[in-house]
Amino acid sequence: MTIVKTPVDLAGRIGRILSEHEAVEGACLVVLQAIQREFGYVPAGALEPVARALNLSHADVYGVLTFYHDLRRAPPARHVVRVCQSEACQAMGSRSLTEQLSRRFDIGLGETTADGATTLEAVYCLGNCALSPAVTVDGALYGRATEFLVLERLGAAE
Repeated sequence: MTIVKTPVDLAGRIGRILSEHEAVEGACLVVLQAIQREFGYVPAGALEPVARALNLSHADVYGVLTFYHDLRRAPPARHVVRVCQSEACQAMGSRSLTEQLSRRFDIGLGETTADGATTLEAVYCLGNCALSPAVTVDGALYGRATEFLVLERLGAAE
């Protein structure tokens, strides 16, 4: 059976999330995180109901959405590669690794390959500084990361 998601689904699911967080003071970020867990990203249609429910302006909600790097405004690719950009990882080559991966996938940070296979994102500290540079591939953490390691984890190593 195929389930077709309609705009009603979006409104209903966002309404449920808002009702679950109505007692939380300053709930904007928490609500946006919950919406992202539900949909994989924060759909544009979510901003107005969130703003209305939290008595904020659309710009306030959009500002929170765009301030935090972990919140997505578009569906992620099938695979998400996140490269740590913190000082420890930069000192151990994360910028070079980012450039290698950008060239390999022909995308920049925050972008998705044309085939929708891979999204490349920046992250600021994965708590793995002793094994810098650190990356996550589909949520799994790896230290002493190289281009080969990332491609191997994606099943794309040559």
